[in-house]
Amino acid sequence: MLDQPIPSPPGTASPHRVFDAQQPERLSRAFADIREGVERWRLAWALARSDIRNRYRGSVLGPLWLTLSTAIMLLAMGFLYSRLFKLELANYLPWLAVSLILWNMISQVVGEACTCLTSAEGVVQRFPLPYSLYAIRSVMRNMLIAAHNLPLIAIVLLIFGVAPGWGLLLLPFGLLLFTINALSVSLLLGMICARFRDVGPIMGSIVQIAFFVTPIIWKPELIGEHSALLLLNPFHAVLESLRAPIIEHGGNAYAWLSACIYTLILAGISGAFFVRFRDRLAFWV
Repeated sequence: MLDQPIPSPPGTASPHRVFDAQQPERLSRAFADIREGVERWRLAWALARSDIRNRYRGSVLGPLWLTLSTAIMLLAMGFLYSRLFKLELANYLPWLAVSLILWNMISQVVGEACTCLTSAEGVVQRFPLPYSLYAIRSVMRNMLIAAHNLPLIAIVLLIFGVAPGWGLLLLPFGLLLFTINALSVSLLLGMICARFRDVGPIMGSIVQIAFFVTPIIWKPELIGEHSALLLLNPFHAVLESLRAPIIEHGGNAYAWLSACIYTLILAGISGAFFVRFRDRLAFWV
């Protein structure tokens, strides 16, 4: 009897308790949530399509307005920056087209990740749907919108006679890395922004800064030997995993390695947050 720990008073934590009995339940509930969200991908797809229809309701061209504005921007920036950087237009415009269209998709995913839960506040509080479903819905919606600009890439590459080559076989792997990153950042920022609403504008500023320090309108060779520092930029790593198979014949191994490392880190952080704070999301939203 003397070896047994003295029970703590009610309402206080026992100093001898080193194991959280709720942790296995949190982990199993989090995995069940993600599994159920993936199984209900058809519902997420239907909601994503409904979001796009509602967003462009009453518009004549709908999402094609985005395609038209992107085409005009490509022409204007292509002619201007090819002169500023002293690059041949046939070399620069295909690079700019691929980079800018892929960057728009990445920035939209990050921007809408901040509101993927709070924008569905009424549904979250009324229906017992998995929280991961809202992250999947946000990613699908932005990938659908980005798909409207994909013909522009094909047109530019065809006009200037640029062939992707065998590196295009790496594109599915790049899309897989991007999807994992997009789902992870949507879940992570969705939770953080549900708790702290001022994080959204902060992320908007970070994305704006990332646009200028990531090789989108400029090429890495323009900064010479300092181009190796670009591997420290996670935005560049994700962008390169999509751009390299299309325009750079697959890219280099260091860029792919950094993309894989950043993906694992982001997925790990997002998963840890989801396991720890999933039960509080209904109150935060």
